[in-house]
Amino acid sequence: MSGTSSAGTSGVYEAGDQRNVKQSDIQHAERYNEGQRNSHINNDSKDQRSIANKLAAEERRAEPGDDAETAMAKKDPTLPAKMHGNEPSRGAKIDAELARDDEERLRQKGKA
Repeated sequence: MSGTSSAGTSGVYEAGDQRNVKQSDIQHAERYNEGQRNSHINNDSKDQRSIANKLAAEERRAEPGDDAETAMAKKDPTLPAKMHGNEPSRGAKIDAELARDDEERLRQKGKA
């Protein structure tokens, strides 16, 4: 019956399994890089940062459209899909058409 215990017997445990690390080893251990970028997800509900830290992170956060693909999408909505070898969506095509119409109207108003 001694082999049916869910905890096992003392012979089951290896030498290092139940040992604690010495405090001197912990104090002199090389630490990981603390505070790495993007280690927290801003909209994670289980993130345990304080509200003040979350607000500070939002203030420091860069504009969401800083990457090159987003900048190109603002100029031409169909460009990201074309860059990836796909056909642009219907909405992107409509957005591009509306942008062209707006530019044309602005040119006509500027000349008038």
